Amino acid sequence: MSLSQQRRFPRRRTSVGASRDFVVDVLAEWRLTPLVDDIRLCVSELATNALLHGVPPGREFAVRLRANRDLVHLEVRDSGGGHPEVKCPTAEDCTGRGLLLVIELAADFGVDHHAVGKTVWAAFKRPATPPAT
Repeated sequence: MSLSQQRRFPRRRTSVGASRDFVVDVLAEWRLTPLVDDIRLCVSELATNALLHGVPPGREFAVRLRANRDLVHLEVRDSGGGHPEVKCPTAEDCTGRGLLLVIELAADFGVDHHAVGKTVWAAFKRPATPPAT
């Protein structure tokens, strides 16, 4: 069994909230609500990074969820250059913790570079299904 849904978002601040709503709706449809909190936080961080650092003016970014038997993959693709940096912020820093949160919550994390842009992804273990009675 493999599932996949994707949605594109414009380069606007409101797109971060819209991307959170999108993943919550998809996970509910797929009956994967135990993952909602972690994936909602991670898409918020990745979408914010895409808007701040990856989406050129006039362009969009895409959020995709894929699920197979074992994992749920969250992907955020933008058309900008650069490579996401995991930072080591100090207690006084107001930013720089997003990717640290994603790495902590996800089972795996990475970046795929394309001819144009990149995809930042995180994989989450699917919750165990209770045995049928």
